[in-house]
Amino acid sequence: MTTTVPNATVLTVDAAEPDPRPRFRDLYAAEWIRFWSLRSMPWVLGTGLLVLVAVNLNAARYTYLNTEPGGPPPGSGRVSQALNVSFTIAAVDLLMLLAVGVGAAVVVAEYSSGMIRTTFSAVPDRRAVLLAKAGVLATAMLGLGTVAAGVSFWAAQALLGRRHAGVSITEPGALRVVAAAALLAPVCALVGFGLGVLIRHAAATVVAGVLVLFLLPASFNENHAWSAAIVHALPLTAWRRLSWVDLTNVLLPPHPATVAGSWLAYAGWAVGSVLLAVTVVRRRDV
Repeated sequence: MTTTVPNATVLTVDAAEPDPRPRFRDLYAAEWIRFWSLRSMPWVLGTGLLVLVAVNLNAARYTYLNTEPGGPPPGSGRVSQALNVSFTIAAVDLLMLLAVGVGAAVVVAEYSSGMIRTTFSAVPDRRAVLLAKAGVLATAMLGLGTVAAGVSFWAAQALLGRRHAGVSITEPGALRVVAAAALLAPVCALVGFGLGVLIRHAAATVVAGVLVLFLLPASFNENHAWSAAIVHALPLTAWRRLSWVDLTNVLLPPHPATVAGSWLAYAGWAVGSVLLAVTVVRRRDV
């Protein structure tokens, strides 16, 4: 016996719609908050900035004390001297170490605490997450490098100007020197970031960064074409070439680097480090 219920209402349950993919700007905003939520980060960057400016200003002070009140004599390389003390090799070494350490900390901290599993569970697209992290890291370190290079240049030239030995930012090559120092910070930070994703250990990542950024340039020279090709592709050598403005009194090696090639070395390390990170994170379990 079959009973028919008139005017029965049939309820249908629609299949649950998948959650929309998070937008990159949302991931970037989340990673920006995460970056500054690290308690040590503001202190590390702030202290590092002060130390960098102090080191450069100390070099400018030494030059100021050893310059006659009437200014350096003609042909003494006044422009090169003024630009060299605006961001010294000692400051570059400190900047590279700081940047590698920060780049490693951004990713290694999450792997050490296990928070990376939660992050990838919330956002399965691992490449997007790492790209957002890399974008935040590059932005923060570019800001640090720009402020450090800009303040150091201004302070050094203001001091040297009292001896008529300072230069303006409009001096040919001056802007390139400041830009090379500023961009070195995000480049080295991304190197630390890529190594951090690969190694996943803070101390080992910093050691690997030191090997790549400091020891490799010392292991090759510019006397042979093959060796020069390797050393020219390294960030430290690229910075040195970009910081050379007046080559009149510089003894060039048989195979010197070029300005265009040095900018390409910067770009290659930044892009290559990010590609390494997004490739590794897809092929390895958390």
